Amino acid sequence: MLESMKYLMGAAGPSGYGSKTTAEEVTEACPDLTSITAIITGGTSGIGAETARVLAMRGARVVLPSRNLKAAEDTKARISAEFPTADIILMFLDLSSLASVKAFVADFHSRNLPLNLLINNAGKFSYEHALSEDGIEMTFATNYLGHFLLTKLLLTKMIETAEATGLEGRIVSVTSSVYSWVPADGISYLAHATTKKSLYDPTRAYCLSKLAIVLHTKELAERLRRMKANVTINCVHPGVVRTRLTREREGFLTDLIFFVASKLVKTIPEAAATTCYVATHPRVSGVSGKYFCDCNEGRVRSKAAAESNVDEAARLWSASEALTLHTPLRTGFDHDTFPAYYYS
Repeated sequence: MLESMKYLMGAAGPSGYGSKTTAEEVTEACPDLTSITAIITGGTSGIGAETARVLAMRGARVVLPSRNLKAAEDTKARISAEFPTADIILMFLDLSSLASVKAFVADFHSRNLPLNLLINNAGKFSYEHALSEDGIEMTFATNYLGHFLLTKLLLTKMIETAEATGLEGRIVSVTSSVYSWVPADGISYLAHATTKKSLYDPTRAYCLSKLAIVLHTKELAERLRRMKANVTINCVHPGVVRTRLTREREGFLTDLIFFVASKLVKTIPEAAATTCYVATHPRVSGVSGKYFCDCNEGRVRSKAAAESNVDEAARLWSASEALTLHTPLRTGFDHDTFPAYYYS
């Protein structure tokens, strides 16, 4: 009850910010980002677009990958109209396609740009069962696996940039508090529940993809620590906000739900604040492997993602590497190595 009251009132936490803080406000602590190059997935609408706008306002070079280049051009035009000196680069990327992820990274490397900041923001909620071209369930492919490969392939560039500039590289992955809805035996449980199209549950699929992001954050943070790399990774819950994530279910019922929940729903500038805080604020320097919400470090609320659950995080990493190296994967994989849910 106390936490709910703090949220509704926008009470500041230890960071000095709270649920009502905006992205512009948290970046006032670092008003000059002209030395920063940032990649922001899902940056053409909603939280991603506001994140891109605020970072561009502060002087960062912003790379906007998108599978809809017209939408990316419109976003660039809006930001440039407000900030004429904004440095925005548009590139094609379809996160549901592993080939597209690889092509994007090759294109990015060919431009000889530094990379200080990677914001894995893009998200999808697939109401109907669908498979990517690699045979991966679409929500998982877009929300998690594409970002896993993107991060892996860009990591060397981030480490090199940090070494060359002395500036800490930061990876920020957008998750959701619904990851905590996955039971303690999470991945194994959902494997059996959603293998068949007839049993597909879109909410379970979405929750699992968000749990995977939390586990990936923990595992990569530990690997970066062992490497002694000047790069951190954290995940963030932006809060409840109406974005184009609900675009497949626009209508009276969606409008009614958001009206009833209006006191809990953040504005997009408020929802983008935690991402911008973790991406830029000096207070987060050296912090890695953590979960943030309302611009403050939050407590992990799931046994499936608990600090002690290192085996699950390592297992997911190994399985993700297998998926990105050997696709399509609808047959030939041991369920003990990787649950059928991911590729059926």
